[in-house]
Amino acid sequence: MANASSTTTIRPDEAAHFGKLAADWWDPKGSSAMLHRLNPVRLVFLRDAIDRHWAGDSRAVRPLAGKRALDVGCGAGLLCEPLARLGAAVTGVDAAAENIAVAKVHAAGAGLTIDYRHGELDTLAPGTFDLVTSMEVIEHVADKSAFIGMLAARLAPGGLMVLSTPNRTVRSRVLLVEGAERIGMVPRGTHHWDDFATPLELHDLLAAHGLAMGNPRGIAWSPGKGLHLSDDLALNYIVAVTRT
Repeated sequence: MANASSTTTIRPDEAAHFGKLAADWWDPKGSSAMLHRLNPVRLVFLRDAIDRHWAGDSRAVRPLAGKRALDVGCGAGLLCEPLARLGAAVTGVDAAAENIAVAKVHAAGAGLTIDYRHGELDTLAPGTFDLVTSMEVIEHVADKSAFIGMLAARLAPGGLMVLSTPNRTVRSRVLLVEGAERIGMVPRGTHHWDDFATPLELHDLLAAHGLAMGNPRGIAWSPGKGLHLSDDLALNYIVAVTRT
C-alpha cells in the first residue's frame, strides 16, 4: 500500500506515512493487518489472471518461471515474496526507504532473491517486465495518468498488468475511511477518499496509455466470508490489464 516510485508521482507525505509503518509490516496483527487479509484474496485473482493470460496449467507450482515481475509500491514485500515463490525474477520498488530496508531483510530470512529498490521507476529499463503489479497504490500518487504511463512503459510486449484500488463510493467512505481508520483496522491518514478512482475512471486512464482493462472483480467483505472476490465493486476492486 506504499506509494509509487517516481519523482513525478511521489507524494513525500505519503512515503513518510508508510515508511513509519515499516517496522511491523510483516506482523499480521500489526498496523498492516488489513494488507495481510487482502493479500490472499489478491493472489487468488492474480493466479487466475496469470493462468488465463499465458494459458498455463493451474496446477503448476511455478507458473512464472522464466518471467520477470515488477511490483510497484511494494511496501515491505508482501506480494513480492509470493511472486518469487511462483517462479518469477522479482523487482520491488517503493517510495519509502524504510520499507525497502525491511523487505530486504525479510526476503533474505526467507531465502528469496528479490531485487528491491528505493526510488524512481524511470531507473528501470522500459519494456522489460512480463508482469507488472501495483496494489492499493494509484490512490496515493500525485499524478495518476503519469503513474499509469510509467507502469505501461515497463510492461514487456505481451505482458500482463494487475492493479487493485479502492472505489470512490459512499460505502467506501463510510467503511474504509470513516470506519476502518476510526476503529484502528487501518492506520489513520492512510486513505484520502477524494483520491480513490472509480472503475470507469481507471478504465479511461489505462486506455489513454494504450492499455485495455478486463472486467473488474470486487474485493468485498462479509461477516461470514471476510474479505473475498465478489461482483460487488463498492469497496475495492482488482483488474487485469493488457496492451490494446
